[in-house]
Amino acid sequence: MDVVFVAGVTPIARDPQASDAFYRGALGLPLEGDEYKSTEQLDGVEHMGVWPLQHAARSCFGTAEWPADTPIPQATIEFELASPAAVAEGARELEAKGYTLVHHAREEPWGQTVARLFGPEGLLIGLSYAPHLH
Repeated sequence: MDVVFVAGVTPIARDPQASDAFYRGALGLPLEGDEYKSTEQLDGVEHMGVWPLQHAARSCFGTAEWPADTPIPQATIEFELASPAAVAEGARELEAKGYTLVHHAREEPWGQTVARLFGPEGLLIGLSYAPHLH
């Protein structure tokens, strides 16, 4: 697997208003958007967002509620690969090494191809290909 760059870092917000007050208010990050606030205007990171937990649950599990039997991660980090095919292959490589995927490679409604799993620290890890970053 060849990771090209870190595509994004996104805290997963259980309380979106408190997260907004911290990241936008206290830190002054230029986050924009309604429910999902994000920016691609910070040097050193392609994408920084604050992902509401219910959106993360929908994206990972297809439901508005995070499963009660799955620990809630504090953040997600996404590693960008060279293509959608590389995402699928990377996910297969990780499974072959004994890691359990949250979901296999698939295209999200916004055009990103992503496969997700939990890292050993409990972070939600994405293998990603986002066309707009290339």
